[in-house]
Amino acid sequence: MTPPDAPPAIPWWKDAVVYQIYPRSFQDSNGDGIGDLRGIIRRLDYLKRLGVDVLWLSPIFASPNDDNGYDISDYRAIMPEFGTMADFEELLREAHARGLKIMLDLVVNHTSDEHPWFIESRTDPRSARRDYYIWKKGRDGQPPTRWQSFFSGPVWEKDEKSGEFYLHLFSRKQPDLNWENPAVRREVHDLVRFWLDKGVDGWRMDTINMLSKHPDYPEGRPIPGATLTDGGPYFLNGPRIHEFIQELHREVLAHYDVMTVGETPGVTPAEGALYCGAERGELNMIFHFEHVFLGDDTVEHGKWSNPPLTLPGIKRVLARWQTELHGRGWNSLYWDNHDQPRAVSRFGNDREYRVESAKMLCTVLLFMQGTPYIYQGQELGMTNVSFESIEHYKDIETLNAYKVLRDEHGWDTARILAGVYARGRDNARTPMHWSREKNAGFTEGTPWLALNPNYPDINAEAAEADPRSVWHHYRDVIALRKALPVVRDGTFTLLDAEHPTVFSYIRNDGHTRLLVVGHFSGQPETYRLPEEFVGGEVLSNNYPSLEGTRELQLRPYQALVLRAR
Repeated sequence: MTPPDAPPAIPWWKDAVVYQIYPRSFQDSNGDGIGDLRGIIRRLDYLKRLGVDVLWLSPIFASPNDDNGYDISDYRAIMPEFGTMADFEELLREAHARGLKIMLDLVVNHTSDEHPWFIESRTDPRSARRDYYIWKKGRDGQPPTRWQSFFSGPVWEKDEKSGEFYLHLFSRKQPDLNWENPAVRREVHDLVRFWLDKGVDGWRMDTINMLSKHPDYPEGRPIPGATLTDGGPYFLNGPRIHEFIQELHREVLAHYDVMTVGETPGVTPAEGALYCGAERGELNMIFHFEHVFLGDDTVEHGKWSNPPLTLPGIKRVLARWQTELHGRGWNSLYWDNHDQPRAVSRFGNDREYRVESAKMLCTVLLFMQGTPYIYQGQELGMTNVSFESIEHYKDIETLNAYKVLRDEHGWDTARILAGVYARGRDNARTPMHWSREKNAGFTEGTPWLALNPNYPDINAEAAEADPRSVWHHYRDVIALRKALPVVRDGTFTLLDAEHPTVFSYIRNDGHTRLLVVGHFSGQPETYRLPEEFVGGEVLSNNYPSLEGTRELQLRPYQALVLRAR
């Protein structure tokens, strides 16, 4: 029995480190060129050695793969390319036997247009399933609004048989579910319960803040240089969103010991606290996107124009989330994922200082408060890829953008490819580098997406064998983080907010004070230590030594963690 004055138990997910697996690109076990569940089983010991706790699998459910599994046609079946339900159940058993947890990807803003619900909805307007989706009459033969899809083009698709339009915020093969319909919500509750009863340990919830749309579907905001409009104000953080998530929590999630993280683009810290405040009965944590989309809204064509980043801008965003969510919610910490370019290419230096900058990014991120997410290959310092032509790319967002930028905006191929090289989603989706052998040890067949040609130099086998590698730095920092309660519990104070190349902050829980310093430059820099850290214990350093006492001589992309005297 717990004594009445005992401190509250710390949720396990606050101490966890999550590793994201993009199954299609992780490890192929049968030579068909596509990663699969048995491939993941084969690599569980590798993940255990790294020190992570939770494996988040991007969608593994049956899908036509218009958007690589984020278009689901059967929520209770495994994608055949990935294996069978027996394979999944073995993966769950083997992961649990190693103390690893499994988190699945819940995609319920939309389904595939090949899901039986949508087939029935489209075929028979009088069917009960018609109202599972969002159908609207047009205006004078035109769509209900001119909202722009995330994958280019309009969000409305006309069904010639009924003359009505259905809503798809993403691909036309990803029709949005109608969450206003209680029957839809009950279907979602049942499918979530189905997987939790199998022993799944958590859910990453895709585009979860888009479930509730404004009932009047007003016209969106003008987009500079475009005829379509931004409907975001009318489908992000909509009027019933918290009601829907609280209901999911109350009816299902609260009855299991699981972790939940919501993908919530466009939220502020204040809005974020509504989704993940401890007393809210919704989610444990959320993903915001401010730091990865910084500046994209200031230029035409957004990320494809790839506006330059500034370190003070990045610091302002991350510091605001650290301070404003402290005590009110819980942060998710990440640099990259399956939708973002490789961290070392975006925020570091993926050439001369690839190893140093990859280690620096690890240190700066993992000593913040929150649950860290490591995307497959990040622990190796894997980089962006530059395929020679658009024909080598598979991502629907990239291919649709290529057509629009070329046909509607007059961009030439070189300009488009520059944007793709910098920000395209296939940067993260090239197959995992396991060794210097053929196809990087990913497959004995033909990879579904070409490999990054630098795999002979950047691969897991070489990294584990080299104690100075990025991999060993991640393992060491993960272990150090877990040994220091201040990282989980302490406050965050940003130092030198406007310094153009140094990201430094203090963590303090009243017992331990840590100084974290990350140098975002290939040039040396002098950095004056706060007095209490002069002569302090060096807990982490991505170089063999430290130059200076009061004034440090920071080397290119150096990262330090010091404990106050």
